[in-house]
Amino acid sequence: MNKQSRIFIAGHKGMVGSAFYRLLSQKGFEQLLVRDSSELDLLRQQETEDFFKDEKPEYVILAAARVGGIFANNTYRGDFIYENLMIQNNVIQAARLNGVKKLLFLGSSCIYPVDAAQPLDEDSLLTGVLEKTNEPYAIAKIAGIKLCENYYRQYGSNFISVMPTNMFGPNDNYDLRKSHVLPALMRKMHLGKALMNEDWQAISEDLKRSPLENLDSASSADEVKTALAAYGIYTEGDKVRIALWGNGEARREFLHVDDFAAMSLDLFEKVNAQQLYDAWGKTHINIGSGKDLTIRELAALVQEITAFRGELSWDQNGLDGTRQKLLDVSLFQQITPYEPMPLRDAIAKNYIDYLQPA
Repeated sequence: MNKQSRIFIAGHKGMVGSAFYRLLSQKGFEQLLVRDSSELDLLRQQETEDFFKDEKPEYVILAAARVGGIFANNTYRGDFIYENLMIQNNVIQAARLNGVKKLLFLGSSCIYPVDAAQPLDEDSLLTGVLEKTNEPYAIAKIAGIKLCENYYRQYGSNFISVMPTNMFGPNDNYDLRKSHVLPALMRKMHLGKALMNEDWQAISEDLKRSPLENLDSASSADEVKTALAAYGIYTEGDKVRIALWGNGEARREFLHVDDFAAMSLDLFEKVNAQQLYDAWGKTHINIGSGKDLTIRELAALVQEITAFRGELSWDQNGLDGTRQKLLDVSLFQQITPYEPMPLRDAIAKNYIDYLQPA
């Protein structure tokens, strides 16, 4: 790619897409093609193909997806498989038909079998049963990987896939019923701290950034207390408690989205489809920090960073998901020496970003 290359970032307003947009803009790329869903509905094949014909992108970063945490994946199962299949099929097909030079497809670590050996090697794909709560999303992502691989094998398309670990950062989803674990923890503890301090202004500012069901920035103190209790943030005597799902023993790996964008872009510029599929015999490349921790340890770290002084309780009947999801990143490390931020620094950076006015 050069600074005049026409690059389509699908999903540029999402957490991952916006990180690519920031990075490429900072690097001086001048022809970044972006559309929001009101301008281009990627669920519609004809709209997508017309966009490619008119705009003629040379490179594509496919970051558009329907995403969410355990609750969202397990609740909106049909939406997750349908929307993700449609988005990626339409974009990848349009890219092939219109001669895109190179495409980067973003998968998810949930593609791996629930009982695969840790850390998760790329070769463990399709060797066992998927975790049930996010099976629809995982199946869609596996289909996208295989579409890229087989378009190379049939048509010679230079389309490659990367598998990110759990990411967080600017433009993350902080909806307490639909978000991933880290943003949910951060927001719950921020609200818990404000509730403990009776800082209604802080709660009002938080709700301006992201309203909650039956609660907005104009809600009264009593309405706030009642609504937050429904999300597991409640007062008990003179203490504030936060209820968290599961037993906290599941292990997860995390990566700041700005690190992921930089790592992926470096890989995208160095690796082509022939190397990936033929020379190395892989279908995708894992990208992560190579380190994990328990959700209980993560909660303690977020509690420290947010300065929440209340108490945490664990719902032993809540969904835990896969016991461990740590990526084997040895192949990536052979390609690039990029070293991501330490997790504590990355979470602290993200909390500062989160507190910015709406």
